[in-house]
This record gives sequence, structure tokens and C-alpha cells, in this order.
Amino acid sequence: MLVSRAGVSMDRQVVQRAKEAFVSGRARALEFRLQQLHALQRMLTEKETEICTALKQDINRSQYDTPLLELIGIENEIKLAIEKIAEWTAPRPVEKNLLTISDEVYIQPEPLGVVLIIGAWNYPWALTLLPLIGAIAAGNAAVVKPSELSECSSLLLRALLPRYLDKDLYPVVMGGASETQELLRLRFDHVFYTGSSTVAKLVMEAAARHLTPVTLELGGKSPCYIDKDCDIRVACRRITWGKFVNCGQTCIAPDYILCEPCIQSRVIECIRRTLLEFYGADPKCSADYGRIINQRHFSRIMNLMEGYTPVVGGQSDPSQCYIAPTVLKDVPPHSRLMQEEIFGPVLPIVTVSDMDDAINFINEREKPLALYIFSPNKKEVKRMIEETTSGGVTVNDVMMHYSLSSLPFGGVGQSGMGSYHGKHTFDRLSHHRACLLRSLNMESVNLARYPPQDRRRARRAKMALRSPLIDMSKRTLIWAVVATIIGMGLFITLLVILLIAAGLNCTCWYWRGFYN
Repeated sequence: MLVSRAGVSMDRQVVQRAKEAFVSGRARALEFRLQQLHALQRMLTEKETEICTALKQDINRSQYDTPLLELIGIENEIKLAIEKIAEWTAPRPVEKNLLTISDEVYIQPEPLGVVLIIGAWNYPWALTLLPLIGAIAAGNAAVVKPSELSECSSLLLRALLPRYLDKDLYPVVMGGASETQELLRLRFDHVFYTGSSTVAKLVMEAAARHLTPVTLELGGKSPCYIDKDCDIRVACRRITWGKFVNCGQTCIAPDYILCEPCIQSRVIECIRRTLLEFYGADPKCSADYGRIINQRHFSRIMNLMEGYTPVVGGQSDPSQCYIAPTVLKDVPPHSRLMQEEIFGPVLPIVTVSDMDDAINFINEREKPLALYIFSPNKKEVKRMIEETTSGGVTVNDVMMHYSLSSLPFGGVGQSGMGSYHGKHTFDRLSHHRACLLRSLNMESVNLARYPPQDRRRARRAKMALRSPLIDMSKRTLIWAVVATIIGMGLFITLLVILLIAAGLNCTCWYWRGFYN
């Protein structure tokens, strides 16, 4: 598809307006950030019905699932940002050493500038608005590029966002792959992308031309290990929900099951019964079961299933992009199905001899976005966590680590770089500026670092530079211990304690005498 010059020109104008709006400084004001966050909160409340309708049209998602899967999480993030923004934006004092004891030393979070947010189609509101919340809280401008595949949601987002937020600071840009590539030719201060690793490489390559930092929220094959000694019925209920909610189109859905051969039949039967309970005899008629986003992804998933005889499900209808919840048994580890992320309602089962075999299986592959372990044995759980790597891990459940704003959400290796949610998003989209403010007084303290040097000055400078970091929030007893450690001697130690108790700047007094 060719990109019109008019379209490219318009995108450039939008980005330029966002840059000018950021330079104006209005996004930096704490009151403005709070105003925009409250407006976004109001949009979700007032337009919930329209948002649910759009997602029903895009992927046949139930009107009850959208609040649970997306909207409540977004609202919670907004509330957290509103509650904590004063704390997050405040200077953060850090430890000092003796050379900086009288200085003001802190980290100041600052806005990066203009952030490009490229959203995804499977959760088009959460995966677009959650980064936007962090961008607003951090004082940035943000150009929002929703996915063209979730067309109804994207059109609604483009219509709603300018009504509630500053349209120059937070514009919405539409288009497909070509338009996104043209957008990436422009310079941003951060690019936040959610999607596939294939496209992520193009995003990172484009960003590298401008030395622009990126956050890449990707996916991969998230393994789910079931210990033979766990409650298999409960485990399969939780796995079935996580795998087939949103029709399997979730980046942290369990991609495949690892279990010993002796429990494979029980696992299949428990999943079969759970599917019957969740979606009835014919999931196609269930209001709670979704659809594949489009024909291309439908065909991709069906091709992955070629050559297998499903033990559960397997039915499909291309006219509706419908694929029934499907389970495949005894899947070979090196099959095509096990080489790429499924991102659909197909659950392969791979048998392993024991936990050691499962750990080796996981470690032989790319680092996953999530790891799920079902086991009552805490020692074995701890061992699997210690001997594997993944973006996140949930034990005896699936996907629930995503719901907690206090946990960073993100991948490692091929499953992504950078993390977000809650304060982690704010920090990801902020520059942490190192600040040291000192007086022009007490110049004699600096004599040891100036030339001409001699052995005596060098010894004093080394002693000062090697002084340990001091937490200024600790009580004076710690100061006395520090003083003793660096060899001031008992007399000076007592003097330090007395001077601190008297509220004087003891260190300046000490160093003045030390260097004179």
C-alpha cells in the first residue's frame, strides 16, 4: 500500500504540533497532568457502553469481559497515578559521602518529551491507554497510534480522545503498516510498542537512527508446567480460563502445557469438562466466547493445526473467523506448532519426564513473556523459578501478575525490553536527572583535589573519596559509626556526635580543620 504525500505531511504536522505543545511547558505543570488524568477517567466512565460495543464488533468480546479484562485495570492505573503523582514527581534524595555531606543531592524525574505509543489490537484500550497514563503522569506529550486491525475500537479512540484530552499534546494517528513506518521515520523521545517481535525489530531499527530509546512489549511461547501432585482439576480450570479468554488472543496466555505422560489424559478430561462448563456444548453459540480478529490470523492458526487430530474441539467456521477451543496431545517438541507463538485458541500438550526435563525444555527455547507453574511443592516451585528466566511468573494460576500495578510487566530477550504498569510506567517514561547543588563557600575543603599534588594531599583525597555512602535519614549513631570506620579516631567521633546533636554542620567543621 502506498502512502500519500498528504498523509505523510499530515502526520508530520501532528508530530510537530505535539512537539511545540510540549515545548510550551503546559504538560509539565502538576495541575495540568491531574486535569488530563481526571478527563481520561471521565471518558472511560461516560463511554463504557460504546467501548464495549466496539470490542464486540472487533472480536465478539462479551460486554461483561471488557470491563474485567481492560477497563477496570485502566481505571485503577489512573486512580493510582492521581493518588501518587505528587510523590512520583518529587525530588528523590539519595545517599551522600563525606565530600558531599553538606550538598543537596537528589534525583529529579523529568519528562522525556514526545512519546510515540503504538498500540495492539487484542486489548486495544488497555495496551494503548496504560502507556498513555504513564506518559501524561510523567509530563510528556504522546502521539497515539492504535492498531488498524481493531478498526471499530481505533475509530472510537480517535473520536473520543480529542474530546477529553488536549488534542495537540495527545493526538491520535491512524493508518496501517506503511503509515506506521513513515511515522517511525520521524524523531521521538521514546517509542513504546506492543506487538510481535517481527515488527519490533523494524521499530527498534527505525528508532536507532535517532538514538531513540524503546519499550518493546512482545510475546512468545509462555509455558505452563503442571506437577503430577497438584490439584489437576483446579489447575485446569485456571489454565482453561487464561488460554481461551479473548479467544486465546492474549500475549501472556499459556501457550502450551508441559506435564508427565501419566497425567496427560486427566489434564485433557479436566479441560474438556471445564470448557463445557464455561462455554456450553457449542462454544460458537456462547456469548462469552470470542472470534479471531481477521481472516489472515484465522488462516495462520488453522495452518498451525495441520497434521494434528484434536482431542478436544477443532471445529472452525471461516465465515465467522471462529475456531473452537482446541487441545492437541503428544505434540512433538520440534514441530512447527512449537516454534512460533500460537496467539489463538489452540493448546498443545507436550509430555516431559519430570521437572528437570521441563526446566531443560524451557531453557532450550527463547525466554518467554510469562511462566506458569502448578505445584503444591514450594521447594520445587522455587527451583523452577531459580533455574529458568521469563518476563514474569505466576504460580498456581495464570496471568494474574499482570493485574498488579506494583509489579513491573514486561519481557526479557525476545519477549521484550522494558517494563511498565503503575510507577514503573512513570519511571520508564521519565528522565532521572542527577542533581547536586552546593555552595561556593568552604573552598578549603577542595584543596586536596587541586594541583599541585603531593603524597599528603593525595592521601587525604583518597580517604575522602573512599568514605562510605551515608543515608541521611539514619540517626546520629550511624554517623558516629561511619566516622569511626573511616579512621577519624575516638575524639573526632565524639565531636561529630556532639556537633550533630547541636544541629551544626559537623563535617564542614571537621574538613576545614583537616585541610588547614
